[in-house]
Amino acid sequence: MLGQRIVTALVLLALLLPALFASVPWPFQALTLVLVAAAGWEWGRLAGGSMAASVVLGLVVAGLCALLLLSGTAVPAEGWLAAMVLWLAGGAWLLRGGPSGWSRLAPALRWGTGPVILCLAWAAIAQSRAIGINFVLSTLALVWAADITAYLFGHLFGRHKLAPSISPGKTWEGAAGGLLGVMLLAWAWTTADGAWGFDGPSLYTRLLQDLGLAGLLAALALLTALSIVGDLVESLVKRARGVKDSSGLLPGHGGVLDRIDALLPVCPAALALLALGGLLR
Repeated sequence: MLGQRIVTALVLLALLLPALFASVPWPFQALTLVLVAAAGWEWGRLAGGSMAASVVLGLVVAGLCALLLLSGTAVPAEGWLAAMVLWLAGGAWLLRGGPSGWSRLAPALRWGTGPVILCLAWAAIAQSRAIGINFVLSTLALVWAADITAYLFGHLFGRHKLAPSISPGKTWEGAAGGLLGVMLLAWAWTTADGAWGFDGPSLYTRLLQDLGLAGLLAALALLTALSIVGDLVESLVKRARGVKDSSGLLPGHGGVLDRIDALLPVCPAALALLALGGLLR
């Protein structure tokens, strides 16, 4: 299993990094479009659809994202702020209801939720890449840092369960460790921004410039919390379906949704906080 995880991770990095650092944005847009289409197919399966219906859902997600790309339309600041509020309110509501609450929702709502959050996340990632490689990479790294340090702190110090009916392995200690990891990452990245400049400011430098230190710390806490919410919402959907992984597309890792669940709320929220900072300046 460990060997599979390592090989899969290396293959993903071999695809992701050249696409991300390409001189033009379309390779990254195309790769992420394929991934979000696969995630749409997985969502259809988790919603209880047949193979054919799930494939159609994946194609619908890809088509909506491609249409947005070809139209050249950028989501306005108000759209990102609405997406962040939707995740905060809707995520809390879903987690409060638990797996049984999700199962009681109307099928149309369960099916429709996937395309909405996947298309918003893809649009946010594409728009972040347009801002700059440094910006989009720092946003992705926030989720990775939160996940890794939360796992380590939870494994070493975890005592108090965060959401035992949804994800028994998650603890409050792990969540605190995730926040600490994100704050350390932000400090290191803003220091590097000042020393090397890169192709533009990172998420952390932009938030520091627009919101100040206190605002940056509050934003990091919010983004870390949303990364946990994204992870828990996907775990809730899987638990309601009675499966461990969203699919077996990524050997050793499960499915695409299993890898991007925390990104789904964080990427739109990062742009929402950027928009908020612009309004406050």
